[in-house]
Amino acid sequence: MTLRIAVQMDHISTLQIAGDSTFALMLEAQARGHELFHYETERLSMRDGTIYAECEPVTVQDVKGSHFNLSEARRENLADMDVVLMRQDPPFHMGYITATHLLERVHDAQAFAAGKGTLVVNDPGHVRNAPEKIFVTEFPDLMPETLISRSSKEIRKFRDEFGDVIVKPLYGNGGAGVFHIQEGDQNLSSLLEMFETTWPEPFIAQRYMSEVRKGDKRIILIDGEAVGAINRVPGEDEARSNMHVGGRAEAIGMTDREHEICARIGPELKRRGFVFVGIDVIGDYMTEINVTSPTGIREVKKFGGADIAALFWDAVEGKRN
Repeated sequence: MTLRIAVQMDHISTLQIAGDSTFALMLEAQARGHELFHYETERLSMRDGTIYAECEPVTVQDVKGSHFNLSEARRENLADMDVVLMRQDPPFHMGYITATHLLERVHDAQAFAAGKGTLVVNDPGHVRNAPEKIFVTEFPDLMPETLISRSSKEIRKFRDEFGDVIVKPLYGNGGAGVFHIQEGDQNLSSLLEMFETTWPEPFIAQRYMSEVRKGDKRIILIDGEAVGAINRVPGEDEARSNMHVGGRAEAIGMTDREHEICARIGPELKRRGFVFVGIDVIGDYMTEINVTSPTGIREVKKFGGADIAALFWDAVEGKRN
């Protein structure tokens, strides 16, 4: 089986390949003999209900500084692709939402399962309806105490209740705009003024969990099944554990509680067509369900875990058989 695969992504020249999950997926697809195409969201067009993109055939190699080769771009009807990977990075803004509307015109999971049609991964309509910091609230007993509000009065009441809190933008990503406000901190008013000026949406306030000092665990699920985990430990002077702000990756297993969390959410992930998901867990609580452009594949494999890129393509190819 040879699949034609279009990857909607940030330009491949910008990737830091050592830790990039999209690149890992492309390497594995190429190794299986699939044909890869590369395009950015601004190359998407719709004419009379048909979705096109200016795609460049691409080959990849795991060589820093020389990791891709692009051929001349050509106009492709995305309905002629077997698979479209929606892998551009958030933030989750109107441009991202518009891309989900366009790709929803292409996606036909039932036809793909019957051996024809195009499969968009993850399902774009459900991606649009499941922003990571909102989707997780469908499982309130699995997450820490959380407030979503634009009301400074409500956020102050929440801080008064819990003392230490995390305040962050609702549609942020990569740890951007995440603040740890400790009890007695006099910067909350200024922070909320800055948030109100910067973002039109509500904000999130969450009870601070000191367990984060031991790590913020990323657990990856393929087709609703947990397949690997990596721990991300924040730097000494950081509240955030994201790798690009100094977080340290380390090997780790999964606890009984984490298996419980995955068993609870797995069926719903599968029902919504979320083939590749990354959840974040601190202590005994899940803080986010990442369905837009999850990461962590290369780190898991580096520390001796599963080859998740291979498991991903096994799942996708299985939907074609």
